[in-house]
Amino acid sequence: MTRPVAVIGAGPFGLSTAAHLRARGVPVRVFGDPMVSWRDHMPEGMLLKSTPAASNLDCPQPGHTLADYCDAAGIRRLVSDEDIIPVETFIAYGEWFQQKLVPGLERVRVVSVDRDKSGGFELKLDSGEMFTARAVVVATGLSGLAHLPAELAGAAADGPAPTGPVSHSSQHHDLSRFAGKELIVVGSGQSALETAALAAEAGARVRVVARGRGRVAFGAPPWKQPKLRPESPFGRAWSLWAFSYYPHPYRYLPEATRHFLVRRVLGPLGAWWLRERFESAVQVQDVERVLAAEVPDGSPVLTVRTHGGHPERLTADHVIAATGYRVDIAAMDFLGHELRTRLAVSRGTPKLGPGFVSSVPGLYFTGLPAASSYGPVMRFVCGTEFASPRLTNHLASAHG
Repeated sequence: MTRPVAVIGAGPFGLSTAAHLRARGVPVRVFGDPMVSWRDHMPEGMLLKSTPAASNLDCPQPGHTLADYCDAAGIRRLVSDEDIIPVETFIAYGEWFQQKLVPGLERVRVVSVDRDKSGGFELKLDSGEMFTARAVVVATGLSGLAHLPAELAGAAADGPAPTGPVSHSSQHHDLSRFAGKELIVVGSGQSALETAALAAEAGARVRVVARGRGRVAFGAPPWKQPKLRPESPFGRAWSLWAFSYYPHPYRYLPEATRHFLVRRVLGPLGAWWLRERFESAVQVQDVERVLAAEVPDGSPVLTVRTHGGHPERLTADHVIAATGYRVDIAAMDFLGHELRTRLAVSRGTPKLGPGFVSSVPGLYFTGLPAASSYGPVMRFVCGTEFASPRLTNHLASAHG
């Protein structure tokens, strides 16, 4: 019996990869809860920053775009750059895509992955089942990668927690619990700004603390985009066009350059449609940096350095760190110790070769963990268009 390929994760990259593998006739088992990060770790009422054209899950079969889902569900089509996608619609689209193209999804958790003696992989599931796979695709998305800066850790000795003094933005689905509370949101990206706006609309008194060069800014609406530059899923610019459609040579750039571009390209910037809601409801405090956080009497206190060089103490009932995600192989504890020690890494992220394969033959990474090798497009759903067919082609030819 042919051993299957195991796909770990059922978010956009996992589902897209599985759809491509199935279309090639590759036996595949897919593990995870479909769209769980979007359903449980995004705030209720959130709207996607990406446009409809940048929000399709790639697959070989026609008829499975976001617009196709809208037609099937009998809801208004989302097709133009001015259409804004509610997160609930995107979640429903992902679940529809899964039901159509990945019907055999197994809603169990992979506990461990280790090499077996034949050169394949041995997987253990939380159901107790153990089986071998000829290849493994890690598509676990943002799971376990929430980043809390060291300067905030002093107020979160046991890690960020939604009921503690400091939490991470990924830990909140219902922001109404902050009604009547003083809330500080640290960050200046879309996650910080939209979380702040939604919390304010839910009745909280919200202040955004923007650090360093992360001044609060918003993108231009579609009708103000430069006309003489090429279109990309992220806007009109030659650099965005290149990163979107030609990520192939990215992995040959110097290591420092690759990591810098992943952080800065399409970096902290609010969506054009959020500006009015945000500016009418949220106070902003630009600081040079956050120095420390403490909990002297049960409530968090931030010490910041102002742009004038003076320390200042900021108090609140709660602090939300909207400080993004950081890939770290060490945090992927389902990968066995031997696998992790054999993986070539760059600043904690896997070094990937052609077709998204790691330094361990048969072990592939897609989505955010691939960004340091293939560029910032891997941080976004539209990256499935580049990643999924290439990963599938490499896997099918190497393990066919």
